[in-house]
Amino acid sequence: MISTAVIMAALMCGAAVAGIAGRPSAKVANPIDLKTAVPNEFAGWTELPDQSAQVVNPQTEQLINKIYKQTLSRTYVNNQGYRVMLSLAYGDDQRGGLQAHRPEVCYPAQGFQLGKIEDGALSTAFGAVDVRRMMTSLGPREEPVTYWLTVGDQVIKNKFDKRVAEFRLILTGTIPDGLLFRVSSIDRDASRAFAMQQQFAADMLAAVPAETRRRLSGLTTSGTPG
Repeated sequence: MISTAVIMAALMCGAAVAGIAGRPSAKVANPIDLKTAVPNEFAGWTELPDQSAQVVNPQTEQLINKIYKQTLSRTYVNNQGYRVMLSLAYGDDQRGGLQAHRPEVCYPAQGFQLGKIEDGALSTAFGAVDVRRMMTSLGPREEPVTYWLTVGDQVIKNKFDKRVAEFRLILTGTIPDGLLFRVSSIDRDASRAFAMQQQFAADMLAAVPAETRRRLSGLTTSGTPG
């Protein structure tokens, strides 16, 4: 079996060759528009106006403007009154220091304590999305978080996945873009929070057009990553 180190070396060599041939210079032709991509109402979930202040902004405005091209923060409530906070951040250049910052790095910067962190899968009607679930707290506020990261239209779990996704785009001369998809709830019951976050994300992905779903999660109508 070929080791991860060997594969990484091959990718790095390939990237070097691609760099010699010409650095990627074209950004994605049709970047996602977050405000129009995510509906205000779907499957019993309704946006609560003027509630975005509840959504944790774990980075300074200066850093956000440097890393991300677009951000979206909304709070939704379902028919039973359960609230889920949605935070999306899109960057059209994920190279080097411009890449999206993971919540487990950013939350502590705002004073949050991190608890249990686990990788898992979020089930949808179109397949599963690889996600990370983590516990965070700030004083009495307990906020379970579910998130995933994409490069292009591929969900990435680690540096190796990111390298592969970037290499695919580099071969086409395209600058790798990416997105952070994060949902959270203020809830002391972590099991309930993660279950509701899964339901929210699955409902949202079912409510958007196929191309939007692919850009947000890498899922296609066939139920497999694109």
